[in-house]
Amino acid sequence: MEMPAVRIVLYIFIMVIVTATMLGNFLVVLAVVYFKQLRSATNAFVLSLSIADFLVGIMVMPYSMIRTIEGCWHFGSIFCQVHSSLDVMFCTASILHLSSIALDRYYAVCDPLVYNCKMSPSKVAALLFICWMVPATISFVPIMLQLHRPGIDPDLLANSSCALVVNPAYAVCASLIAFYLPMFVMLAAYWKIYRAARKQAIQIDAVDNQVQGCASGLVMAHSHRQSMKRERKAAKTLGIIIGTFLVFWLPFFTANIIDPFLGYKINRVTWEVLLWLGYSNSSMNPFLFGFFNRSFRRAFLIIVGCKICVPRSLQNFDLSNSKRDAEQESVH
Repeated sequence: MEMPAVRIVLYIFIMVIVTATMLGNFLVVLAVVYFKQLRSATNAFVLSLSIADFLVGIMVMPYSMIRTIEGCWHFGSIFCQVHSSLDVMFCTASILHLSSIALDRYYAVCDPLVYNCKMSPSKVAALLFICWMVPATISFVPIMLQLHRPGIDPDLLANSSCALVVNPAYAVCASLIAFYLPMFVMLAAYWKIYRAARKQAIQIDAVDNQVQGCASGLVMAHSHRQSMKRERKAAKTLGIIIGTFLVFWLPFFTANIIDPFLGYKINRVTWEVLLWLGYSNSSMNPFLFGFFNRSFRRAFLIIVGCKICVPRSLQNFDLSNSKRDAEQESVH
């Protein structure tokens, strides 16, 4: 294909990612804000995560798309710094929200008796504050003050086309805060959830064996078994979300730390591929939540089916089980 044809194909492909990111996350925000049954501590993190991912789609991706395809920056040096700061801030916020959701699910599954204490409204608000303030601190402060540039060849910076080139110190510190520490929290939480689910499965099997032949015991065992299925589903779903997160972001942050120590040998095309792979995580999050969570699926179907303007009584009927599902499925 000729170069113009290649650019057209790239524009179409990336615009699909951008559109999916904005629409998918807007749908999650609309569902949580509009339907009272979806308002919970866990979904407060989901709502804030979707806002961060939506902002990635509307304020970061469009300008990055033009830079990626055209190979140059058309929006001036000041906006280049602002764009880079927003890029780091919103992507980091998205990652920190995912780790907060994993922490929330850890307390819900592994220590449910203290869940309301550990995830009280004030503590949820504090975590949400951290999820936004830490990214703002590691993005706008060093980038606007150009603290990420000392020690880098000026010629390399001049030819960067607004790609964020950072020195080794900033690369290590920012990557640890933005990715590796949240990744450790997610993996540790998931491992403990998985172990708790297996332990509960063994306990349920033991109860089943003890109560066979007893009607009341069978009812109790069935209730426990259903609860166990929900928790195992929670572990499986959280594992898929974390696995997707690692697939999309681990290559970028690995290269981000290695490249400054290699003398900036990774070429521009590779960087753009890794960056857009990371961006794509923001488009996947709403689909993962919508696919695995029955409450969100119902809300999405009502919104997409243009039933959102029907009387409130009908909405409550359509989502009559949403609150129960949100509490029971624990799929985030």
